[in-house]
This record gives sequence, C-alpha cells and structure tokens, in this order.
Amino acid sequence: MASAPAARRVDRPLRLLGGLVLAVCGLAASVSASASGNDAERARFRQAYAVAQQGGDAWRAQSTGLEGYVLFPYLEAASLEHDLRTLDRAPVDAYLARYPGMIPAADLRRDFLGELARRKDWATFSAMYQPGLGDALTCFDLQARLSRGEPLVFERDMADLWKKASLPNACDPVLSAAHDQGLLTPERLWSRIQVAADAGKGGTIAALAPWLPADDAIAAQRIAQALNDPTTALRDAANWPDTPRHRQAVTLALQRMARKQSTVADGAWSSLSSHFTLSEQQRGAIENALALFHATDFDESALDRLTALPPGAQTDATREWRVRVALARQDWTAALAALDALGEAQKDDGEWRYFRALVLGRLGRQGEAKALYQSVSQEATYFGFLAADRIDTAYAICPSTMATDERREAALLAEPGVDRAFELYAVGLQKLGRREWTAALAGRDADTQRLAADLAFRKGWYDRAVFGLSSGDALRLYEQRFPLARQDGVVEQASQAGIEAPWAYAIIRAESAWMTDARSGADARGLMQLLPGTAALVAKRNGLSWSGGDSLYDPSTNIVLGTRYLAQMAERYSGAPWLASAAYNAGPNKVDQWLTARGTLDPDLFVVSIPYKETREYVARVMAFAVIYDWRLHGNALAISSRMTRIGSTYSLPSTGAVRKPVMCPSPAAARSATVAAPAAPAVLQPAPAAATSAPGAPDAQP
Repeated sequence: MASAPAARRVDRPLRLLGGLVLAVCGLAASVSASASGNDAERARFRQAYAVAQQGGDAWRAQSTGLEGYVLFPYLEAASLEHDLRTLDRAPVDAYLARYPGMIPAADLRRDFLGELARRKDWATFSAMYQPGLGDALTCFDLQARLSRGEPLVFERDMADLWKKASLPNACDPVLSAAHDQGLLTPERLWSRIQVAADAGKGGTIAALAPWLPADDAIAAQRIAQALNDPTTALRDAANWPDTPRHRQAVTLALQRMARKQSTVADGAWSSLSSHFTLSEQQRGAIENALALFHATDFDESALDRLTALPPGAQTDATREWRVRVALARQDWTAALAALDALGEAQKDDGEWRYFRALVLGRLGRQGEAKALYQSVSQEATYFGFLAADRIDTAYAICPSTMATDERREAALLAEPGVDRAFELYAVGLQKLGRREWTAALAGRDADTQRLAADLAFRKGWYDRAVFGLSSGDALRLYEQRFPLARQDGVVEQASQAGIEAPWAYAIIRAESAWMTDARSGADARGLMQLLPGTAALVAKRNGLSWSGGDSLYDPSTNIVLGTRYLAQMAERYSGAPWLASAAYNAGPNKVDQWLTARGTLDPDLFVVSIPYKETREYVARVMAFAVIYDWRLHGNALAISSRMTRIGSTYSLPSTGAVRKPVMCPSPAAARSATVAAPAAPAVLQPAPAAATSAPGAPDAQP
C-alpha cells in the first residue's frame, strides 16, 4: 500500500466497496465470457438496481422483463434495505417467504431485526428471530426476553457470550440485568477478565471491575490500566501490594511498555523486579518481551539478551530474531549458533535454510553451503530464487495445466449460487458476488473448488482464481494464479512510467490479488492500493487527470497512477525495485530510517533485518512474484539478484538483449526433496470468508 504508517507493524485488513459505485464504474463491463444473463439483462439490472437503492417501488418499472433473471431478488432487497426505518413486518415476511435461503433474504432478516430492536418492538423481534445471527442480535433476543419479565439463566443465556473478550453495545443491558440478578459472581467476573486480559482488551476489564468487591475492583482496574496506559501503571506500581492480581498487572504493563519503549521498560523492570514475587513464567514473559523489542530496535544488547533467555522464556519469535540480529551484525559464528537454536520446524523453513547456507559459506564451509543452496533452489520461492543465483543454476518452476471437463463445467455453472456469483461479478457487484461464491462452494471437494477457480480465471474474475488455487498441487497453476490481464494496460503503463512490467504486475498481485474493488482500513483502494491523497498528488505531479478517490476502483486509472507512484519510489532509491517495494509498503520515511541504521548490508541481509514482519514478507513476495511474471511474459526471467542491487548502486532497466535466467522443472527426484510452496502467511493475512471483506493473504504468500 502506498502509505507511510507510524506503527511498529503494518496491518492492513481490507474492506471492500460495495453497491452502486462499482456498477457505475462498470468494472465488469469488459467481461467477455457470460454466465446465465445477457448484456441487455445486465444493463437493465444495473439501471434498476441504482433506482432500487433509492428505496420505494420505482425500481419495478425499471425491471420489467427481468422477473426471470437470476439477480432479480437483489432488486427488491435493495429497496427494502433502504426503507428499513419505515417498514412494517409484512413486506419483509413476504420477501423471506419468496426467497428462503438466499443471502439477501438472510441480510434483510438480520437488518430488520436490528431495526426492530432499535424500535424496541420486542414482540415482532421475537417472532422473527433466529439464533446464530451474531452477538448483537443474540443480546437483543435476551433483551426481548427481559422485556417479558423472563429471568436470565447463566448457562443457557450467558455462557457462550462470557467467553468473548469483547461484546457489542447491545449486550450492555443484558450484562447489567445479569449483574442485578446476581449471576455475575466474582469467580465468573474474574474468568471473563482473564479472557479479556489474554486478548489485550483493557476496556472490557474496566467495565467489569466495578461489579467486583472493592479490593478486587482495584486490582482489576490496575490490570485494565496496565493494558491501556502502561506508562502510568508502571509509574504507580511501586505502591501496589504484592498480590497475584497485581503481579499480573505489572507483568502486562511491562510487556506493553517493552513494545512501546524498550529502554523505559528496562528501567521499570529494574526497579520493580524486587518488589513483586513474580512466578518463573511471569519473569520469562517479561524477559521475552524486553529481549524481543530490543531486538527489533537492534539495540547493542539485543543479541546477548536473546542468547541469554532461559529455554522456558524463548519463543519462535525470539529464536528467529536472534538469527536476524546476528545476521545484521554479520557475526557469522553467532548466526550459526542462532540457526542451530531454532526449533525443528523453523529449521525446515526455506528462509533459514537459505541463511544457513549463506552463513556456512561465510565460515568457509563451501561444500555444505553449496549442497544446501542446491536444495533450497528447487523451490519456486524468494529464497529458492536467491539460492539459485548463489550457485548459478536455473530457476525451478514446474507449471501445470488443468484438463477441461465441459460436462462438469456446465453443471457447476447451472448451480443457482454459482450462477448468481458470476452474474453479480458481471454487473459489477463483486462484494456480493464473493459472498455468493463463498456460500456456493463451502464444503465442496478440492476438484470442484479448482474447477470453479479456473472458470473464474477464464471469465476475468482473477481474485477468485488466486484465492481458490492457493494450496497443494494447485500452486503449479501459474497461468491462473498469476494472470497477465493485458487488457488493463499494465505493460503499456509500466513502460510509460519507466518501470518494469513484471514488477508492476507483482505489486498488483501482492497488494490486491487482482481485487479491483479492494479497500484497506487505511482507505487504500483498488488494484495497486493507492490512498486517494497519494493518488491526487501523483496525478498532479504527472499532469494526469484526477476524478476523486472512487476513480481508483477503475483498473485503468489505478494502474496509470500506481505505476507512476512506483516510478516515484524507484527514483528515490536509485531505481532499486526491492527498496521501492519496501517503501511502497511501509512508507519511505521508515525505509530511510532503516537505511540510516543498516544501509551497508547486502540486500538479502537488509531484508531479513527489516523490523516490520509484514514488510519483510511483502518485499520477498513482490520480488518472487516479479520473477514469476517475468517468466510468464518472456519465457525466462531476469535474475532476482539483478533487481536486488546493492544499496547505493543504481538499477538500470534491462535492455532488449539482457541476459535472463533459464527456467526448468526439477527432476522428480529433486522435486521430492524440496517443497514447492512457501511458508504459510501469518493469520492477520488470511482471506476472510462470507463477508467478502478479505485482503489477499495466503495466496500472496505462495509464489
């Protein structure tokens, strides 16, 4: 994403724009393959849908002749959703009866129940309520029971809610009623406080604390303070009693402070460690946090702290950071010891196998290094490509194709849910289409999932192919997983911007997985995830027209501006695509800070030392994806090392006769000894299901 966040991590779960904007933009107008509808029906539907979103019955005149169209139910649902505040039950019941089991019907029931709760029409609410519609409606149902004088039963009504670290506001009256009934015993309150503490939800703890006995309430408030305001908590902690609850509070405060300011946390720990009789586990948690965040700051003491951590205080994160710090210091002996200390699963990861080979080579153990590089080079990943360059061997890419089965394809397209999904995509309502897609394919076998993804690819719905082909043998379907989408002008716009097309393609694939309507929590939009403010500046700088933030959902506009912004980042870093990619993700100010601190490192060592996990993985993905796209465009690829120029060196675009790496599929014996897939992406990046608000995640981790 083209932004400059100030946070220690850069998390960007995406939200997706829905509704009329996409239809107006006409993002799906160029889709040549059709589902059940025809162009005339789709045009009429778009017009009718725009009217339906304004409420009332005017949409009916616009929809004449569409009664048999697969998306017809979405028209009335849009109108009813607009008119929720004035609806009575009858039209809602009628719609639910006509379209049982459909997604818009479920949405209408849920939203109308919310409206009934706002009106406090509990009788109608109870008549229409169905369980399983979310915590808010569950609590509204309990409010309805309370309105009838029914007492709460904790195990029946509250037990599941009680396991949640936070609850919606709709649950506040229910919790108050449970308290008034005497259901919230101190034991139960402390059990939920612990759940909230484990999740870092200080607000939940602060809300529950007043219901505890006085002494317990003070301890709970201090646990909340430790999470919400660790600076104040640590300032006051010297006056706290040495009780189990206060020990928990000071442990949490020190962990939070270590993340914010590790040196301040050091001072607090030094003064408080003798005041509290902490358990070995609590001391280990504090030492772990201090060591970890001194490491991410690359303090002088970082390596010693990480090495000295007792076994019980170590985690995968501290073990990995011990390696990163040693590599950044280029202390090869310490790096090898740190690599040896990794967990067994970590040692198998391509990243650490690559760096073990590098370290062995720096220690003069060339034979061992070459053998390990050879193993890693069999993998079609960032580290596999780097390893192949180290030993000057071909890149290992084993493409596969899918056999066609017209009978199965026809049967799948005839399924109502799949048909609706493709039609919603065709009319530009991609968010709704993804929901229908997820519902239609939930629980289906792998072959059906792949077939659907391939159909989506052929219809130009590329993000469904990327997400649907993200594991197992499907990783070898490079055509579907790395679409070229030439109709969006990537090659031409990259050339005009003065950057390489494979890199531009790689950024799109990493940023949005080809979701044209992708929108992040920071408001970055479209294929290349541009912030409207950034896009406006880029347009002004390049003399391009600018039509506002919504224009970024148009692929052509997004690519024109995105390629220019990439060129701007590249210019800032002497043309280096890898550094420009880091700046595109974390912001140039952060990259400049890292360069000031560690700008003498080789590129692979610099990347492994990037403090932001997301940015480290992002740079690796983009550079690997650039190799894949280069191969797709040219049949071979520039060496990944050629794009990862040394810091301070100038990167020049490849000439027509540039030497490219051959690409080959390893022999079966070699392939069996290596995994084709990269390590799984972190959980914060996993694609979300039904709500279709997901960011590209696991698929992006797989080159």
